[in-house]
Amino acid sequence: MPMDPRLLDELEKRRTKNHQTGTPEKVAARHAKGQLTARERVDSLFSTGTFLETGAHAQQVGHDLGDPKKEHPCDGVVTGTGLVDGRPVAAFSQDFLVAGGTLGRVHAQKICDVMDVAMKNGIPMVGMNDSGGARIQEGVQALSGYGQVFFRNVELSGVVPQIALILGPCAGGAAYSPALCDFVIMTRRNASMFICGPEVIKAVTGQSVTMDEIGSAEAHASVSGNIHFIAENDAEAIAISKKLLSFLPANNLTDPPHNTQRPVTISEDPKLRQLIPLSAKEGFDVHQVIARLVDNADFLESQRDFAKNIVTGFARIDGIVVGIVANQPAHMAGVLDIDASDKAARFIRFCNCFNVPLVNLVDVPGFMPGVQQERGGIIRHGAKMLFAYAAATVPKVTLIMRKAYGGAYLAMCSKDMGADFVWAWPTAEIAVMGAEGAVRVLYKKVINEAANPAEMEQLLIDEYRTKFASPYHAAGHSLITDVIDPARTRSTLSLALRTLLGKRDVRPPKKHGNIPL
Repeated sequence: MPMDPRLLDELEKRRTKNHQTGTPEKVAARHAKGQLTARERVDSLFSTGTFLETGAHAQQVGHDLGDPKKEHPCDGVVTGTGLVDGRPVAAFSQDFLVAGGTLGRVHAQKICDVMDVAMKNGIPMVGMNDSGGARIQEGVQALSGYGQVFFRNVELSGVVPQIALILGPCAGGAAYSPALCDFVIMTRRNASMFICGPEVIKAVTGQSVTMDEIGSAEAHASVSGNIHFIAENDAEAIAISKKLLSFLPANNLTDPPHNTQRPVTISEDPKLRQLIPLSAKEGFDVHQVIARLVDNADFLESQRDFAKNIVTGFARIDGIVVGIVANQPAHMAGVLDIDASDKAARFIRFCNCFNVPLVNLVDVPGFMPGVQQERGGIIRHGAKMLFAYAAATVPKVTLIMRKAYGGAYLAMCSKDMGADFVWAWPTAEIAVMGAEGAVRVLYKKVINEAANPAEMEQLLIDEYRTKFASPYHAAGHSLITDVIDPARTRSTLSLALRTLLGKRDVRPPKKHGNIPL
């Protein structure tokens, strides 16, 4: 017998009710601001027709103080799985048009259920956050829900990539789930993220602040370092997440999506010889080097506006996905400070979690000196980079372009810190300190007693560079693999990466190391 059409009518009626949240006026207002609805966000993320929704009919009824019988379609969050560029991904999308997207018991359970799917099946997790926070009328159950979400964030960490999109308010405890994710993308105009808002800060501390100062995308991108990418609107945020996923493996047991069918570049690029200034004191933009080394100059930079003295991001070299860590001589001479150390260490550890080879571009004068840095814990923060590189078992390739001084030489992944290959350009200087400083320390008396102190100082500086700081001196002690012509850098890196794809590095069994947090 054919199915009773009333059953299909009921199914369609409920489906329509779940899909049509918010009045047309409220939806139009969101569109005018560059915001999409929860389902439009899901549709933008996944390929057409591939979304499999979970918990579509789950909702908590009876907790609306004004109307205990009021229903909350999907309990204010859309969850499920789908395909992104042919690869399965799990996602949740909070619906601000339903009870302000607030999180209660069922809302949290739906998010936890889809996170469990991501864990069990080894697929990336994307969370689209747009919520008024905990559903106050549910009391401790709402707090319990957040705890369950946080617990799973930690369970998933290092198992599958986790990407958080901040597309609306994300306040109080709600901010900790994105903070536990690998990458955070935030829209510039419509989103905010904070633990305590301006009113609370004013009441407790007496300090007057604006939301822009503490919770805006600009503040988190450039000052706190809490987010990795700024998007102009929802569509761009979702596009960034899809591009990010294109560089990443599905989980920690698989390799990134390398294209090993692409041939290795065996050619020279003479323009790389022109990028390093003649004067060692003159800066240059390392992005110019990166653009010539990676495929189609395509580089997805992470945390672009935070700790600009170091550059991190993803690219491909002849089809091989790599994570790039590069000193930026154009900003603070590329020195390593507290923020740069944190930024680099976190990125290195992510790449190691997910089998992404590391390419390190070095031009570093040392760690940042100063009372503020010392009192702020530069020793501890700098040690994070040392720990991250030494603990990383993925392929590690280092290119010393120019300066590599002191502890910063080690912190940028020298051979002693586990680099598989270390190359240097002829312009490289590798030493405990710069030639000028070293000569003044070592030969102060000789210089002062010379007939022409300035001439003697320059003579000693040149001699120091040749004998003790040149790349050939380091090569003579087997501390670098080779000194190479800059024009051959791309082909050298490409060949090395192909060689290292089968790398196996067995470490002593232990629960985990104790990174100096």
